[in-house]
Parts: sequence; C-alpha cells; structure tokens
Amino acid sequence: MTQDLTRFAQDMQAALAVNPRDPGALTGMAWLLRQEGRLRDAVLHCDAALRADPDYVAAWLERGFVLSSGGSMANALASYRRAAELDPECADAHAGLASIMARDGDSAEARGHATRALELDPDNAIAAAALATLQLETGETEAAEALLAPLAPRLEGPSADRSLVCGLLGDTYARLGRHAQAYAYYVQAKADFAAINAPRMGTRESHRAFIERHTAALRSLTMPPPSPPTAPIAQSAQNHVFLLGFPRSGTTLVENVLASLPSVVALEERPTLADADMAFLAEPGGLERLAALGAAALQLYRQAYWDKVAQAGIAAPGQCFVDMDPLKGTRLPVIAQLFPKARILVMRRDPRDVVWSCFHTQFALTNAALEFTSLERTARHYAAMMELIETARECLPLAIHEVRYEGLVRDFEAETRAMCAFLGLDWSEDLRRFDRTAKQRGVATASAGQVRKGLYDGSGQWRPYADHFEPVLPILAPWIEQFGYPA
Repeated sequence: MTQDLTRFAQDMQAALAVNPRDPGALTGMAWLLRQEGRLRDAVLHCDAALRADPDYVAAWLERGFVLSSGGSMANALASYRRAAELDPECADAHAGLASIMARDGDSAEARGHATRALELDPDNAIAAAALATLQLETGETEAAEALLAPLAPRLEGPSADRSLVCGLLGDTYARLGRHAQAYAYYVQAKADFAAINAPRMGTRESHRAFIERHTAALRSLTMPPPSPPTAPIAQSAQNHVFLLGFPRSGTTLVENVLASLPSVVALEERPTLADADMAFLAEPGGLERLAALGAAALQLYRQAYWDKVAQAGIAAPGQCFVDMDPLKGTRLPVIAQLFPKARILVMRRDPRDVVWSCFHTQFALTNAALEFTSLERTARHYAAMMELIETARECLPLAIHEVRYEGLVRDFEAETRAMCAFLGLDWSEDLRRFDRTAKQRGVATASAGQVRKGLYDGSGQWRPYADHFEPVLPILAPWIEQFGYPA
C-alpha cells in the first residue's frame, strides 16, 4: 500500500510539473494529503483545483471529505451540496450530505439523500450508515440490521467503510439484546480503525504516554504561584470556565445545559491553548519552562488564547465563557498559570460506563482516539487521565467542582443548582431546554444524537458486557472506589 501511495504521489507531482493548474492532479494531491492527515494542505489543494475549474465535481467532493474529517461540518455540507448540484448522479455527494444531516438531526432530508445514494451505489457504506443511524434513532432496529448485515461481508478490510458499518452493526445488535454479536462487531470496528490509522502516527508519542509524562513532571516540580494578568484583555470573558473530564462522561451534555443560559457562551473542543501547548506540552521540559516564565510572557499566551476564542466566533466579553474539551485535563498546569481565576468543572461518571462508551463509540481520528481500540487500552488511558487530574488537584491552586452524570439524570435541578452556585450563575428553567440548545447550536462531538434526545439515564450500559470487563476491572477499581460507585 505504501508503494502504491508513493507511486500515486509521483504521478500527481509529475502531472503538476507539466500543468500546475491541473484540477485532477490537484484533487489527487488533496486526497493523498488527507490520507496523511494534512487536512489544511488538502483543503488548499482543493481550493486551487476549484480556482482552475470552479465546476470540477471531484474537487468539491474531496473538499467535503477533507472538511468533514476535520470537523468543519457546515463547510463540508456546502461542498457536498455543490458536488450534488453539479452531478446529481454522484452517490458520494448524496452520501456525504446524508451523513452530516443525520448527525445534525435533519432526518427527512438525510433519508432522501441516503436513499438516493444507495439507489446509485447499493454498497455505499457512508449512505448505509447514515440511513441506519436514522433508523436506530427512530426505533427501526430490524430495518437497520437488514440494511447493514448483508453489506458488512461485501466490504473489504481493514477499511474505514467496514469499521463504520461494523460499529453500527454493534449498536444495532446491542439494541436487539444480542450482546455477543454486538461485542464481536465492536471489536472488528476498532481493529479496522487501529489497522488503518496507527501507521499514520508513526513513532509519535501515544496519548497515554503524553499524559503519564506530564503527571510525572508535575509531581517532580513545584510550580510558582500564578501571576495575575498584567492588563485587561479586550476579548476576555467576565467569567471563565473550563469543562473537562473524559470523553463520554457527559461534557457535551453539560456544555449545552450551560449554553442554554443567555449569559453563557460555549465553545466545543477547539484548540484554544494551541500556542501554550506547543511551548509547554509538546516536548519534555515544557512544564519547567512554564514555571520559569515571567508575568509579561504569560500575558502573551493569555492574549493568544483569547485571540483563538474570538477567531472561533465567540463574543466572550461580558459573558460567562465555557471552554469545553473532555481531554483538557492535560492542560491543567497551563490553565493554573494562565487563568488563576478560572473555574473548572470536572465531569464524573461510572468509570465502567465511560470506558465502555469510549470503546464502542466511533471517533474521528486523533491520537487519543487510538487509545480506545480495546477495552484494556481504553481503561489504561482513563486511569492515566484520572491520575493526572488528581495530581493537578494536589499540586496546583485550582477551583474545581465535580458534576456527576448520574446526578444530572436523576436530580437535574439539585445538580445544576450546585453547579450554577459554584460558577456564580443564576439558576433558571432555561437550563432544562438544553436539547433545543443543542439543535440550534449544532453538536460536532460523538454525543450529538444523545444530547438532542433530552435527558435520559445511560447508566449501566457496561453490564451486559461484564464478562469482557473482568480483565480490566483491576485497572478501574481504584477509581470506581474513589469516585463512590458501587463495585
């Protein structure tokens, strides 16, 4: 496969040497760059192809693929739509539209595009997955099985298409109570995901190793008292909140609960601390450099943070700003130094439910997502993250409040009143309307469908797979006990 990609790259480069505006070669290079995870460069090549030929369908289609891979769903939707307008017989364009619309809850239009794509290409995995997702949401579980079960054996693997379809078959059989089949399909889905994507990471440090490195550094270091800002920053919020914990712990739910208040603006999983990440987290010795930083230098990183927030379209001044990212626990040493007055919400959920949900959920490729390809690997990553958060609590002056997922679903008012009191917000009935908020704002995380449903109790979903948890329970047991969950 590597030789094939190398030859393909050489062919595209040769074509561009002859004609730098060749839309086919530019689009081919965009495809190659997407395989390498170089999404920004891929978009630029698509845009160059479209400047050369504004009606080049393949470039619009590839642009949709690239943008959806990077989570820019609104722009991806526009690209797929243009491809479908130019070529109504393009199955992949209809499939791309169906996939995003199904995720956003636009069920009627999504069904139309999925059905059209499958008429054009009965083996289109993206379209089948979109239609099956809608069927599962509306209780048409047998229909989803009838659609996906014959398709899975026809898909070559390991492949992204087979991973997607097998993951949804796992969801389908879980709904049908056929848990042994569900587990087998989840294992296949994650095995394909790992086989496709692990080689792309090369020798890059694993996300768990990254976490463990920072835990060790934090334990060996005495951080100085944080310096207050040297001057007000125009883009900064009146109140500043970081919402973190672990994927599938309820962070998206709480983000949309808080964003239902008119005084709150929220941002979902954006690299707001990218400048500080590169300076203090990317390489060993970074926390020592952070500890030695003077007040003026710290102010530059604060400014860079608020610039990123503003660039994301958030008008934070005068508002309570919620920066939601379940894995921002890795940034707690940076947060403590840059934003000493920030409030931090840490989500808590039964560790077994969190680990199970991360294992069976299909995530976009990130270094962290590769940690969720087996139950054991997921459990070890979870334990490493909890160790880092607890170490940060011990070593750093952080204002932290824990929010329990189970408390939210069983006594929403009590849990949200305590949260609002900690944040200095007035409690309001508006908080209960988070499902409407999610539909209006859009949700780009894997929790989109669940949050749009409203409040429901997802506790205990790991129990049908308890036998598979036996080997990993010793890893999770300390956290189950510490967080007060029954064994």
